[in-house]
Amino acid sequence: MIETALVAFTTFFATIGPLDVAAMFTAMTPSNTAQSRRAMAARGTLIAAVILLVFALIGEVLLDSLGISIAALRVAGGILLLLIGIDMVFARSSGGTTATPEETREGATKPDISVFPLATPLIAGPGAMGAAILLMADNSGDWLLQAIVVGAMFAVLLLTLVGMLLANQVQRLFGVTGMHVISRVFGVLLTALAVQFVFDGIAQSGLLQAG
Repeated sequence: MIETALVAFTTFFATIGPLDVAAMFTAMTPSNTAQSRRAMAARGTLIAAVILLVFALIGEVLLDSLGISIAALRVAGGILLLLIGIDMVFARSSGGTTATPEETREGATKPDISVFPLATPLIAGPGAMGAAILLMADNSGDWLLQAIVVGAMFAVLLLTLVGMLLANQVQRLFGVTGMHVISRVFGVLLTALAVQFVFDGIAQSGLLQAG
């Protein structure tokens, strides 16, 4: 259980990126009042939580209806997370975890960014959605472990909300270099987890035995 919790927390922390979300939120809401920013942060986190929870709960059913095996999901999800992890290690912006420059520019001109681009794709981006489906499918049949995965997801979402509410203090505390260091550490961990997902998927697919 502890291993599942650590893997889930690390994966969601890396794919959601609470520190990156806080920095982007600050950059896109410079002219908003404190009350408005708090309201947008709360709404955005709530909407993102609903999106990720839906993907976590129905993701496996959706895969079955499309004829996609768990092995294929592990390999595809592992590759996606590997690409995100590599971008994190090199401190590069990734469309899998953050908004693209075009989305950021559009968000900066909107009076309310709680749905777009905050809830999605900043918080509930492709990487986080894929991680939710992959982690739930990886613990299929064990309700306790799946509950732990969902709990880890909500824990990271709570950290994300706190990060946005305290965005200015967080940036002053860690600085750009500190935030990049944390991102790189989680990027390395995510890269290792992604490779393990690919290995597990290939082993489960039976391709090695067939060869």
